[in-house]
Amino acid sequence: MTVLLLLASFALIVGGALLFTNAVEWFGHRLDLGQGAVGSLLAAVGTALPESLIPVVALLAGAEGEDVAIGAIVGAPFMLGTIAMLLVGISALVFKGRRDQGREIRAHIGTVNRDLGLFAIFFPAGIVLGLIESKGLHYVAAAVFVLAYGIYAWRTVRGGGDTAEAESLRPLTFDTTKKDPPSNFQIAAQVVVGLGAIIGGAELFVEEVTKISESLGIDALVLSLVLAPLATELPEKANSFLWVRDSKDELAIGNITGAMAFQSTMPVALGLVFTDWALELPAVAAGAIGLVGGLLALWRIRRGWFELPHVLAWGALFTTFVVFVALIG
Repeated sequence: MTVLLLLASFALIVGGALLFTNAVEWFGHRLDLGQGAVGSLLAAVGTALPESLIPVVALLAGAEGEDVAIGAIVGAPFMLGTIAMLLVGISALVFKGRRDQGREIRAHIGTVNRDLGLFAIFFPAGIVLGLIESKGLHYVAAAVFVLAYGIYAWRTVRGGGDTAEAESLRPLTFDTTKKDPPSNFQIAAQVVVGLGAIIGGAELFVEEVTKISESLGIDALVLSLVLAPLATELPEKANSFLWVRDSKDELAIGNITGAMAFQSTMPVALGLVFTDWALELPAVAAGAIGLVGGLLALWRIRRGWFELPHVLAWGALFTTFVVFVALIG
């Protein structure tokens, strides 16, 4: 029953995130935002909500949820910098024959530099702060992290790339009448329903993953480092894989790199304030590997294409973490 409920939580989280992401794409179109801004802000933050709400729900559960919260916070950038980029690379190589630009990656470089530049500074800073026992320093750092993301969001809106055409957007799920364009009420209703499914799924996930960790004798931190982001990052992975296949590289890359920018600042600020933020070895290892994956992504996206060795490298980084955790027990 616990396993079934865990699977049900995954379904709620993924289904809710897909509804939410679809709605925010239309919302971004209504605001006349560029594709880079839609990908890096609206779509990225929308699909980042599940892994961001899991720590919140876990902390509300009390002290026993702190390991789950920290695992979800650190695990999200780790998963984005490894498995998400692995799938984007696979999509670019597998579908190069049907893509307008072949294997070339045409991302909005200004947006990518902003996204991964923020990630490369603040994610390692968050990991280092996890090795320093100073709550006062943690509070100050949390304020800096929030301010940095606010500045980043403002700059992204100002330079977010070309505006997406309505024809390039997936039909709104709640637009049963197939009107063109969908009404504001339909968009808002889909946002609310998607968000509700995400919150319900996150609450169920925290409860069931705690039960599983206790029954199997596995540290909840280790379990949540892999399970939480693996489930909650599915929308980013699925959306970006399909967007790359359909030659929508700005949306695909911005969705992942924007989520990395968000996950390396706002959830980390939450952890700095509301947890002890004393990171154990598995969390530090996941952080270091995620950083390497993110820097590899920055290098290859700026070069404009992926080769098979780079794609395999992202897979090797994830495998290295799994093997490391297994070896240390």
